Amino acid sequence: MKRAVFPGSFDPITNGHLDIINRGLKVFDEIIIGIGENAEKKYMFSSDKRVEYVKTVFKKNDNVQVKTYSGLTVDFCKKNNSSFLIRGLRNPSDFDFEKSIALSNRKISNIETIFFLTSVENSYISSSIVRDLIRNKGNYQLFIPKGINI
Repeated sequence: MKRAVFPGSFDPITNGHLDIINRGLKVFDEIIIGIGENAEKKYMFSSDKRVEYVKTVFKKNDNVQVKTYSGLTVDFCKKNNSSFLIRGLRNPSDFDFEKSIALSNRKISNIETIFFLTSVENSYISSSIVRDLIRNKGNYQLFIPKGINI
């Protein structure tokens, strides 16, 4: 079974995340969405809420699991018997940032990172933009999966 981890904060999950996960399911038998916990980071939504939102989106997908973790992502991968990480790329800046992490992860763990380019219609969406829309009472629902009630 080919299993991949898609790590992130998912604060909140966006249509961009959904697109990457759905395309990843065409390559992998199972995807574990790893919702990272970083004590240094300030989240808009609690860990429980972020898990709830992602589980709501994938409630009919038996091949998608949702788990939280802290610490190194490669350790989370090993613990969950995954040799692959999935990352989405929106622009050249994302690639520059993600490439360094991917090379470091491969060096310390032999875990391979698979990059998916975002679809054109989702290339500008980020959780930061969605959070800003939520804070300022903008129409954020255009950018998050249907069924999530924030």
